[in-house]
Amino acid sequence: MNLEQFFPMQLKSRLCLTIWGKYTDYWKSSNNKSMIIETENKGIALITAMMIVAIVGLVTTNLLWESALNTRKTSSTLNRDQAVQIAIGVEKWVTNLLKQDSLSSDSDHLNEFWARELPSLPIDGGFISGQIHDLQGRFNLNNLVNKDGSINQDQVDYFQRFLTALNINPTIANSVIDWIDDDQYTTYPNGAEDDFYTRMNPPYRTANREMITISELLSVRSIDQEIFNQIKPYISAIPEITKINVNTASHVILKSLGDEITINDIERLENERVPSGFIDVATSFESLIDNEYIYNISGNSNYFQLELLVNIDNISIIMYSTIHRGSGGNTSILSRSFGTI
Repeated sequence: MNLEQFFPMQLKSRLCLTIWGKYTDYWKSSNNKSMIIETENKGIALITAMMIVAIVGLVTTNLLWESALNTRKTSSTLNRDQAVQIAIGVEKWVTNLLKQDSLSSDSDHLNEFWARELPSLPIDGGFISGQIHDLQGRFNLNNLVNKDGSINQDQVDYFQRFLTALNINPTIANSVIDWIDDDQYTTYPNGAEDDFYTRMNPPYRTANREMITISELLSVRSIDQEIFNQIKPYISAIPEITKINVNTASHVILKSLGDEITINDIERLENERVPSGFIDVATSFESLIDNEYIYNISGNSNYFQLELLVNIDNISIIMYSTIHRGSGGNTSILSRSFGTI
């Protein structure tokens, strides 16, 4: 059968256009979908790349920070170790200095080389400075109690006069006595033994032995930071009964030697001991203190403290060394601490 009989020419033309239009619409639709998918894929790839770059940057930053921090820690550790070694080296020099002083002088006074403040001296990457203190120019807290455990009343009276001169309650001396003595009997007034300290928060007990450092006073009843700071320059904790070196003692320590000592007396004494100490200690003080108390003073010392500051880069250390000088000028280190007296 001939199709032209059923589909005239016009009808065939119209049919072809319709089919072509449908095909064109399908092609355009497919092409648009492909372009949308391709655009979306490009967007995801871009976001992924940015996230990777951000993560890598973050990780790199953290690694660099950790590296810099570790380098700084290592540098600080090395600087501190170097500072400690320098401090110990200075300590050795000081012990030799004190030994030579003992061999060349019969007395210890403030015009000697060791008594001068060490000026700031430059070292590689920093500086050092320090001073030697005569611990026997201060009141020895361990003098309050004798070796047999009995109270040394002369020294208690001396300590109370010292506290009074600084406008501090003199009965604090009883608290210090109870901290040192080996019994549990409270000294009145204002004394304190374990029954008092075990009620503290946190609780603790008395030392019942000689003081090792003056900072122990901060644990003693009625002594707060303010009082401690006030008396700190004038006290020591020497591990035996010692005499006061009047050649190096401060005016407060000198005035506390007796009840009748006046400001004028102190001025006379300080002028008399210049430039090389008292010629005769007993003669200079016999009119000021009781004769039986003369044995508690002298013109020389066996115990010293080195206070030294070492600074290297960003590290600073303070070292305190307690030095004992015995017969023949032989010296030994009794204690050494960093940052704490």
